[in-house]
Amino acid sequence: VQLQASGGGLVQPGGSLRLSCAVSGRIFRIYRMGWYRQAPGKQRELVATVTSDDIRNYADFVKGRFTISRDNAKKTVDLQMNSLNPEDTAVYYCNVLTSRFGGVEYWGKGTQVTVSS
Repeated sequence: VQLQASGGGLVQPGGSLRLSCAVSGRIFRIYRMGWYRQAPGKQRELVATVTSDDIRNYADFVKGRFTISRDNAKKTVDLQMNSLNPEDTAVYYCNVLTSRFGGVEYWGKGTQVTVSS
């Protein structure tokens, strides 16, 4: 199973980026898809997740600015990020969980997001 993330880059404060993650390989069921991030010197933290029944969970620091969406048929998950600020600078990781109980978790390699003027 592979998770390929794309869409990272350099953006000015107040700008927007859209991250996308495509899941490939032998994976037949995905319960939860999401994005995490890790800034230099900090622990990895949850950004947003969405379950197979479209229950979305956002970290407090992105509420109202980021929107997560998934396409079950295409096995993709996107993160629309608006009103970015320098504190959003981090490596963003795609994550999937196959089942709510006893599932297998997979991680992508990460994509760099830098917010700077």
